[in-house]
Amino acid sequence: MVPGKGPERAALVVVGEAPGAEEDRRGEPFVGRAGALLDRALEQAGVDRATLFVTNVVKCRPPGNRKPTKEEAAACRPFLEGELERVGASVALALGGTAATALAGRKVEVSKAAPDPTPAQVGERRVAVVATLHPSASRFRKGVVEQIAKSAGRAADEAGLPRANPGRQAKR
Repeated sequence: MVPGKGPERAALVVVGEAPGAEEDRRGEPFVGRAGALLDRALEQAGVDRATLFVTNVVKCRPPGNRKPTKEEAAACRPFLEGELERVGASVALALGGTAATALAGRKVEVSKAAPDPTPAQVGERRVAVVATLHPSASRFRKGVVEQIAKSAGRAADEAGLPRANPGRQAKR
């Protein structure tokens, strides 16, 4: 099981789909290739990852690294709700359709998602969801890191987080 990681209290939570191989091995979310791309996007947005709580919809790596099923997401939902409640997040940056759909409670196509936050009820917590592409989408399309950076900046602003040098290009 790969639980979320971050400060005890966080205004912004980053939610992905499920742990990958490196995350499963290390027991931490977003520490593999997708995590490196997320870090680049956060740096471009001027958002300090240390201020964020980072987690996934599904806490265990699906077999064959496939997309989590609706049943798996439903089974892990109480864990996600508990994490959001515990850290007090008011804004969620949803990385990918699985995360956006799980948070919004309805199907969300992140490539068509509005840049403005969408209100959602996650357990007892009301959160503003900013949906964007998952870092792994960079294998298929250009500009993904930049799009995530823009969305991360929007989410940080919505959460009232300070940003350092927003818009600065991250080192590759």
